[in-house]
Amino acid sequence: PKTRRKENQKAIGRDRVARAVFAAAESMGISDRKLLEKFTEQVSQRLGVAQPFPGMEEFVPRQTKQPVSPSQIQALVKEILTADEFSPQARSQVISGIKLSDNALRVLERRYLTKDGEGRVIETPQELFRRVARHIASAELIYNPKTDVSIYEEAFYQLMENLEFLPNSPTLMNAGHELGQLSACFVLPIEDSMESIFDAVKYTALIHKSGGGTGFSFSRLRPERDRVGSTGGIASGPVSFMRVFDATTDVIKQGGMRRGANMAILNVEHPNILKFIEAKEDPEALTNFNLSVAVTDAFMTAVEKNTDYNLMNLRTGEVTDKLSAKEVFKKIVDMAWRTGDPGVVFIDEINRHNPTPKLGKIESTNPCGEQPLLPFESCNLGSINLSKMVAYKDGQPYIDYDKLSQTVKLAVRFLDNVIEVNQFPLPEIAEMTKTTRKIGLGVMGFADMLIQLGIPYDSEQGLVMAEESAHCISEEADKASIELAQERGVFPAFQGSIYDMPDGPRFRNASRTTIAPTGSLSIIANCSSGIEPLFALSYVRHILEGEEFIEVNPYFEEAAKKGGFYSPD
Repeated sequence: PKTRRKENQKAIGRDRVARAVFAAAESMGISDRKLLEKFTEQVSQRLGVAQPFPGMEEFVPRQTKQPVSPSQIQALVKEILTADEFSPQARSQVISGIKLSDNALRVLERRYLTKDGEGRVIETPQELFRRVARHIASAELIYNPKTDVSIYEEAFYQLMENLEFLPNSPTLMNAGHELGQLSACFVLPIEDSMESIFDAVKYTALIHKSGGGTGFSFSRLRPERDRVGSTGGIASGPVSFMRVFDATTDVIKQGGMRRGANMAILNVEHPNILKFIEAKEDPEALTNFNLSVAVTDAFMTAVEKNTDYNLMNLRTGEVTDKLSAKEVFKKIVDMAWRTGDPGVVFIDEINRHNPTPKLGKIESTNPCGEQPLLPFESCNLGSINLSKMVAYKDGQPYIDYDKLSQTVKLAVRFLDNVIEVNQFPLPEIAEMTKTTRKIGLGVMGFADMLIQLGIPYDSEQGLVMAEESAHCISEEADKASIELAQERGVFPAFQGSIYDMPDGPRFRNASRTTIAPTGSLSIIANCSSGIEPLFALSYVRHILEGEEFIEVNPYFEEAAKKGGFYSPD
């Protein structure tokens, strides 16, 4: 009896480790039998459990040196999982129900997942989404302390877990962490003084450190060789100061998480406009900037009529020169073709749609140009994955507009909550952002959606689907913002806004939608970027400080396997 009891205790000790490993792995969504056996072997070794040869089990003690808790077992499984021999295929199984590509895991590990003091990843993608969902849902308590926050936490979590919606990168990186800065887009003012210029440089550093991007209008700066009254010196002009911002961005590198990004805008009537247009002729110049010329209605009319237009010194209000509008426009086109910059922003058209004109004119946008903002405004973005909005009935694909509508409604609430729990880098930004409460709900996976529907991207039917889906998103976002306004109040700058009219819509947010490029987000979601067509079916993507990613479109890969022409090479 005593011998049998000893053998039972040995078996219990051996089985306890295996059961704990299996339970820990199951909680992390790992079900592969071979992986589980390998985990058990390595955990046993680390716990001091000897591994006997087959047939010799009864001669080897099975007990670990000390009792081990399930949480310790799970920690060991996570630690083992990060070993190179398990990357990236094994790690892709960490999350139950989330199909993450190898490239998605690499991006998440490099940029988004929480790391310890030594730079080791200590968070799974599942835990990342839970961290973000919990933090954003906590905003509900501000409006109703009796709210069951867990309901919204779970709803937000499911949106992200299913890759149906993802917020902008700073929200994924910083939500629930000490830094807590959640916005992607900022516009900073630059006035014609050294104090204003270098205040903007400092503010830029703070924003980039937290993962945000910045836009500026340099149009207020006096032109090159203009007099500086306080010193009697000569001004160096906007382009020279742009280099200061570029160098600052180079140093910061957005907290080591991603490259810094800036937008520089110069009005077409500025005396240094030609130098600005040619500023990136050297491919090594201003590498952290996108450039855009702010073209006016008057300028475009002059282009059409092939007439000259005036260059103005804003400091003095004097006309300094005249240029051929058509030649300037040709130069813009030529440089854009050769270098990618500058683009153009139709600044008068933007201001015709400025929702809060009493707060001032819009002079700049965020780095990619999709979000015009007032000075000191920020905007948090999020994108719906349209490839996840396709359903099938009797084998035929269609857009599930009911699902899309519900996703929009929840995403608008998510983005409005972000404003409440955001830790803004400057009090001026906090005040301005909460005054207008702008959000930018956009899309990704549009090209993938068309592929599933069997519709060519460049077809008339493709345009129809673009209009229909965009109309649905815009209309549902408006409805959701109106409902939030009924629950929480309109945005503080509503009075005097373009919506302030009898029987007009009363919005919670001064703007609701925008189409962002979704570079990193589309990698995580494994879908096509924004509303763009496929860049290629298979290609090498350069990202993360020169690292190379092999990208293969999943729908092409599926078609290749079905068609019998698939090859891993």
